[in-house]
Amino acid sequence: MGIPFLNKITVGGLLRALIFILLLLPVWMLFAWLLKEKRQFVVAIIDKTVLNNEGQEHVSLNWVLNQEKFTKTSTDLYDLRKDYFGFFPLENEKYRLKGLERFNDNQLSQLASDADAAYITDAYGIYRNEWFQNGDPKERSGIIYGGMSAQDLLFLRKMQANHKLVVTEFNCLASPTSPAVRAGFEQSFGIRWSGWIGRYFSSFDTTKNKELPQWLVRAYRQQHRGAWPFTKSGVAFVHSDDRIVILEKDTHLNNELPQLIATEEGMNHYNLPEKTGYSFWFDIIDADTSYNHIIARFTLDLNDKGKNELAAKGIPYIFPAVTAHINNDYRFFYFSADFADNPIRLTSSRFSGVPFFRSFMYNTHDPLERKSFFWKIYQPLVTKIFNDYYYGQLHPSKP
Repeated sequence: MGIPFLNKITVGGLLRALIFILLLLPVWMLFAWLLKEKRQFVVAIIDKTVLNNEGQEHVSLNWVLNQEKFTKTSTDLYDLRKDYFGFFPLENEKYRLKGLERFNDNQLSQLASDADAAYITDAYGIYRNEWFQNGDPKERSGIIYGGMSAQDLLFLRKMQANHKLVVTEFNCLASPTSPAVRAGFEQSFGIRWSGWIGRYFSSFDTTKNKELPQWLVRAYRQQHRGAWPFTKSGVAFVHSDDRIVILEKDTHLNNELPQLIATEEGMNHYNLPEKTGYSFWFDIIDADTSYNHIIARFTLDLNDKGKNELAAKGIPYIFPAVTAHINNDYRFFYFSADFADNPIRLTSSRFSGVPFFRSFMYNTHDPLERKSFFWKIYQPLVTKIFNDYYYGQLHPSKP
């Protein structure tokens, strides 16, 4: 009788020990992060679309910098609210502009010398309807600040000439960036914008989906004699000349969500999954593959009617998602979507090993959720890009 009793005590003790370990796990993860070595890695962050102090358009980047203990100086971590160039919101609808537009050539040269990397997270900017309280965020109005500027482009070219790392993403090329600056960027980095951007919408029913932009519906109706025959989910395409194309589930799409498909390099080197759904804004580019290579592509699952609709408008249904130039001259990446815009809390970046638990941090059944994109795509991709550059170019003697 004594042996089963002892076994029962042993099992109970093991369970209590396991519970104790699990309860202390966050403490150990925080402690491990605090002990992690700081690594100075100076990133010039450009974000022109900062509506509030949460820094939604660059919080994902700051998450990676924090998690990896990359610092702006030998001791200081990056501050989400301060350490970027662009639009700075203040109280009572006031703001401050601190972009590269105020830099002269010598100052840009100095910045390109001091910085290890440049990252434009968003150049779309701030519009009057978004900023002022009486505006309608679903409409488009006059711009306050935005677009990739001539100074931004000059800085990126200086970084390129200095053999540095350059990372850019949507929206750098589309409106409100001027055609001249866009052409200069395309020539310098071997990509070309098609003029088309797109986005998935969970419903095209104007009576149900309050997030559906009014300007999008209005422009389509103006081009189609007042018709708006869509109610299901699908993908909307918008051209720089305001042409609108709508692909609807079942009518044009077998699977309504655009899919990001990783190449062998994307899976093996950058730890990307083979296929991931994407539900936010993207742009369609062409990449000079004699100069760059593709790490991942977007693809749309179309039926014959959908293929004919896109072919008639000259829109491809397979196009680059992650374009890279990796050579000894410099390193360049272009993300053809809002990669850095994810609903992520910066607090979790201070726990070592937290990506191991990523599958618990998002709802796989909700097509609109974007946390999974951060954990599956952005976090492993940008972490690998930064560490490759840090150990490959800046500190090749370190392990």
